[in-house]
Amino acid sequence: MRDIVLNPPVDAPEAQGSDTGARPLNRRQVAKQRTRGKVIEAARNLFAQRGYDAATIRDIAREAGMSTGAVFANFQDKSELFDTVLAEDLARLAEALTRGIKTGTDLKSRLLGGFVAGYEATLDQLPLVQAVVARAWHQPLQDARKGRELIAPVIEGLESLVADAIKAGELKPTTDAALVTELVWVAYLSNYRRAAYDSWTIDTLKSHLEQQIDIILSGQRAR
Repeated sequence: MRDIVLNPPVDAPEAQGSDTGARPLNRRQVAKQRTRGKVIEAARNLFAQRGYDAATIRDIAREAGMSTGAVFANFQDKSELFDTVLAEDLARLAEALTRGIKTGTDLKSRLLGGFVAGYEATLDQLPLVQAVVARAWHQPLQDARKGRELIAPVIEGLESLVADAIKAGELKPTTDAALVTELVWVAYLSNYRRAAYDSWTIDTLKSHLEQQIDIILSGQRAR
């Protein structure tokens, strides 16, 4: 399985100056990066506290300790800012999934290890996860497509994991890798609701997810 890697926005700090031949940033560029970082962190906090709709640009600017003009100097609108927050958090999730997957020895243990690592990396931001899910149901089609593009590398990485299991003879040759990936991903996401409303712990989530994975894979195992 290949590592799950999300490409950062081209103007993101981690995307700049990474090449050995790149020139160091000047003071103005460093200041702009710091301002951008403050805006993103303020937006993350307010989106988590209030949800997407209730968090205004004015509130985000106040939380960051700057003017609304400074926010708009870095982001076209609230939608772009939310997508940036989502992209950063998805990158952290992808890293956690990759680390967890590498601890497993077969498909089930790799999926379980990856998803549990994902829970561990994101449960402290549970309100933000709820905001993401809520917005996904009530956003314009164009924004929904952007969200799918952001999550695509995660899905592709998981699908390659399932495909590898088919090639290794762990799953039947007729197994639909895309469908299995979709089912385990939906199972993983659905459990956030139990964490939010039923106060499920990591251990409870892990136990429940293990049963879900067993059921999904039960008819596809080669032996």
